[in-house]
Amino acid sequence: MKPTQPGFRRAAQLLRSGAVIAFPTDTVYGLGASADDELAQKRVYQIKGRPVGMPLILMVAAESQLEGYVHVDSRAEAMMRRWWPGPLTLILYAKGGGTLGVRIPKHKVALGLLSHAGPLMTTSANLHGEEPAMTANQAAAIAGVMAVLDGGTAPGGTASTVLDLTGPEPHVLREGAIPTPELLGPPGPRSG
Repeated sequence: MKPTQPGFRRAAQLLRSGAVIAFPTDTVYGLGASADDELAQKRVYQIKGRPVGMPLILMVAAESQLEGYVHVDSRAEAMMRRWWPGPLTLILYAKGGGTLGVRIPKHKVALGLLSHAGPLMTTSANLHGEEPAMTANQAAAIAGVMAVLDGGTAPGGTASTVLDLTGPEPHVLREGAIPTPELLGPPGPRSG
């Protein structure tokens, strides 16, 4: 599908009907399922062959969409202001208990989709343990993906950095597109 208004509307319609679709982000192509559709989220695990213990990430178009999902404290607010939209996933306390990774991608196609479809539970578009898809054709080759929003080649190539803010000190769980010293160092000019 093309990332046009009709394409975004069709993609949102597919997501609302329980489909899993692929779309480009600022890092790699991702798989997305509606955040309020547990069955569709289970399909994401099946499509990827992903172990159930590995959580999906909530992707939103705006910080206001996090309401109802996670608790945002001042430390999280500061990170969001500094790094979002961008390749930073924050692990926060979920409203229903436990934790949840959240992120706003810096990619116009991803943001267009999220604006039309609402919050999505996401992961990289690939079979578990393999390299993530960087193009729409690679994402389309994954069996079970209902549709792909073609945004060209994903610009990043490196997964998002995952920062856990649920402990007394911020803790990097996965170094990604933002190096740890830059992430946890004093605020300076933002690269990119």
